[in-house]
Amino acid sequence: MEYHHDKLMQKLFQVLEEPKKMEDIDLSTDFVKNLILKIINTYGTIKVQQLQEIIGLHLDILEECLKPMENDNLISQTGGGFLFASVDYTIRKQGQKKAAKLLKDNPYVGIAPVTYDEYFKIMQIQLKGRYPLDIPSAVVEKAFNDVVGMQYPKKVLTESAIGGKGFFIYGPPGTGKTFLTSKMSNILPPLLMPRYIEFSGSVIQLFDPDFHKMRPEQPNDTRWVKIYAPFVFTGSELSTQKMETLYNPNKGVFETSPIIKANGGVLLLDDLGRQKEDPNVLLNRMIVPLENKQDVVYIKGVPVIVHTHFIPALSTNLEITIIDEAHLRRAPLHVFLEEPSSNEIVEVFQRNLNALGEKYQEDVLERFRKVYVSYVDGGENLKPTFAHARDVAQIAQAIRIWRDEEEITVNILEEALDQHILVFMQRKYTPELFDRIISQGTKPRQ
Repeated sequence: MEYHHDKLMQKLFQVLEEPKKMEDIDLSTDFVKNLILKIINTYGTIKVQQLQEIIGLHLDILEECLKPMENDNLISQTGGGFLFASVDYTIRKQGQKKAAKLLKDNPYVGIAPVTYDEYFKIMQIQLKGRYPLDIPSAVVEKAFNDVVGMQYPKKVLTESAIGGKGFFIYGPPGTGKTFLTSKMSNILPPLLMPRYIEFSGSVIQLFDPDFHKMRPEQPNDTRWVKIYAPFVFTGSELSTQKMETLYNPNKGVFETSPIIKANGGVLLLDDLGRQKEDPNVLLNRMIVPLENKQDVVYIKGVPVIVHTHFIPALSTNLEITIIDEAHLRRAPLHVFLEEPSSNEIVEVFQRNLNALGEKYQEDVLERFRKVYVSYVDGGENLKPTFAHARDVAQIAQAIRIWRDEEEITVNILEEALDQHILVFMQRKYTPELFDRIISQGTKPRQ
């Protein structure tokens, strides 16, 4: 707990106490009033307590704003209880006209943002001198607790986290590259970040629940969130356009790129070479953010500096030579993930069955092992991947439920193996032809 909530984090929590007066908040009164008006207009009639839940500001601040807005005939009370939180407010005709204009200029409706200056200051405090880290061994052990084998890869990733150095992770498909890299989120220190930033009246979205996992402990100011170190990953869909901060007119916010979302954590560029653009063109876009730990985004034509303090992780199933040496120097560590042993894949298969709450006959595990042992030892000599272990366990569960049986049997496992596309293809084609089909998408001759 001390590592994930150290003295610096404790001080920041004290700084980020919930503001209770307009003079204590970093936003202008007009911005807050306009945001309140847009929310009330959106709902028509809304209780103050619900308004507070949406905007994330203290009741006293809302009262400071709502009373003058009521005097200006923008809104009016329509009922409610004795307590201010239970009062209902509705929009008036004059308020509707103003709200319509505000929504046209900036349609954002939601939690109050944090000013750009406040974001930059708090983030700079956290990231200055971040590396090298002193990571307790207990933290490392817990982070990799559910990773089977891979002792050397775990060591390299831990050293990457300590020094903040990028790495190249490669190996056959299904060997756990993404899964292993994601564990660094639990090794690196957590981060405080704003959900949204306000810059010259525009709103920039930073927090992305797809990549930012919240910690149990949270600051009182709900505009800020404490997250595990980000683990952001992109694949074959990545393009230079998606590496820019773009305006979303439907949400009324500027949506940040993976480069910015990964700040304080790890950015995994997976499947390099599978994108429509040359991988070196994509990596060229990352040179400045990597070197300066900052990037420039444009908000209505105005350049804005944002933090991009992340560890780059590069991954491919193709030859490493597709990437220029200059980019490899920015990811100097390397990890090659070999195919798992039959014992390792059986252990992962068993863990998946246990995680699914499945009962199974003892000989199910041994039958699964036989799929991946050599012909000499009476097996099928298929290439083991951790993805097989997960998928086959899930398919077997579905078959077991469909059959209305109480446990997974060898017979159910056989059917699950028959239904798995990669197992089927490896059984049907020679290893050489299978590799060509998977790596190049070549259609085999019948």
